[in-house]
Amino acid sequence: MTETAGASAPDRTGVAVVIPAYREEKHVGDVVRRARQFISEVLVVDDGSPDATSERAREAGASVVVHPQNRGKGETIKTGLRYWFDRGSRYVVILDADGQHPPEEIDRFIIAAEGSAKPRLVIGNRMNDTARMPMVRRMVNRYMSNRISRVCGQQIPDTQCGFRMLARDLIPEMFGGAERFDYETEMLIFASRKGFAIASVPISTVYSDEVSSIHPVRDTLRFFKLMKRYGG
Repeated sequence: MTETAGASAPDRTGVAVVIPAYREEKHVGDVVRRARQFISEVLVVDDGSPDATSERAREAGASVVVHPQNRGKGETIKTGLRYWFDRGSRYVVILDADGQHPPEEIDRFIIAAEGSAKPRLVIGNRMNDTARMPMVRRMVNRYMSNRISRVCGQQIPDTQCGFRMLARDLIPEMFGGAERFDYETEMLIFASRKGFAIASVPISTVYSDEVSSIHPVRDTLRFFKLMKRYGG
């Protein structure tokens, strides 16, 4: 999807951002500042970081909720979704704290959600811009996305992308599920099985000096257990 040059900005009223963060003192402030250029309501959920993640987020203008101990990315996202749901937000955008997701592209998600199909979950798609994506990650992503798409019954080209936006009526369906990285996959399955449409929008692929928190063996085993549970 491309934006028309000179087009007016989409309606950002009632749109909020949640940034799950763990040990992200280096990047989180920049992500918050950039996001707040577009969306004023930005929350960082610090998942028990031992560093200055919370301080950097507050300095950049974010609201901050801190987990007293590390609970996993899934629980961190759920904390953020509950926070904005309780405050009446219309849409909630999820951004990673390491700078991989350009906040400048948030409008693409709002435009897609307000389109004729009215998808309730919009997810970023990096697979049209894979030149800078490591080959192993690209192959694994395509494999997982194909399997998850079959389970969901709808095509989702980049199921591993954490840059996504949920509509308010979908959010209560997301308060259960896994605690860690597999929650992001389970979110797609929950939405699909409840009959909600999922749309994808192209986003830029950004890699810098971030270190992945995904454990290759442990989290791959979690993925296969998840697929077995849901018949994939």
